[in-house]
Amino acid sequence: MSVAAAPRTPTRRVEHVWGTVISLDVRDPVDPRAVDDVFEWFGRVDDLLSTWRDDTEISRIGRGELDAGDASAEVREVLESCERLRRETGGAFDITVGASAAVAPRPGLAPVDPSGFVKGWAVERAAGILEAAGSTRFIINAGGDVVVRGHAADQRRWRLGIPHPWQRHKIALVVGVTDCAVATSGRAERGDHVIDPRTGLPARGLVSATIIGADLGHADALATAAVAYGSIDAGWLVGVAAMGITDERTVVSTPEFDAFRLD
Repeated sequence: MSVAAAPRTPTRRVEHVWGTVISLDVRDPVDPRAVDDVFEWFGRVDDLLSTWRDDTEISRIGRGELDAGDASAEVREVLESCERLRRETGGAFDITVGASAAVAPRPGLAPVDPSGFVKGWAVERAAGILEAAGSTRFIINAGGDVVVRGHAADQRRWRLGIPHPWQRHKIALVVGVTDCAVATSGRAERGDHVIDPRTGLPARGLVSATIIGADLGHADALATAAVAYGSIDAGWLVGVAAMGITDERTVVSTPEFDAFRLD
């Protein structure tokens, strides 16, 4: 894809997708068609994997109308990745928890629900679209789950505010990042939507968890798993940059997270 006719930077675009706001900020020249491709990709993800729609492949799999092996390549990739994450987290991340008889039904919670992975995975794939078009400096923010490439300006790291779990218009702390992903999962904004697979009950212990890593899909799932587990003191988070805010309003973090803190 040529960038010869690309406009002067920056290129910015904001759209409402998946019930949230996705913003894109590209700081180097990029073909506008690549930006269009990014948002077309987000639409395809919604068409395949939304648990809020009855016609998607993931909803049909949950109802037993479609065999996972007959699903599209993207859906099969998501299901395989989620199974690896289930094993990695010892079951703290489990996309089948909604099928448990112990879990009270609610809108959006499906028998097969990979939502805790899909958003991060989709944004990571979108970053690949921009990189394939030649971009090396950009940020994509999907409702607080973020991928960054390169530096913001003058070799400075991108400054990101971690959402405050109780005060929606405030931030809990600020991190500085480059060439990585930041995912936050929490219970405050959507209520007790994270289920502890061990009990089938709403998770307790952490109001929110933030993970910084190389891949947003992986970070998104680990953040969800940490909230479900109720602690960042888990073997599968050893060596991971993780921060949590507890029910007692205490900030806890792993040593690896400290390298990113700016306040």
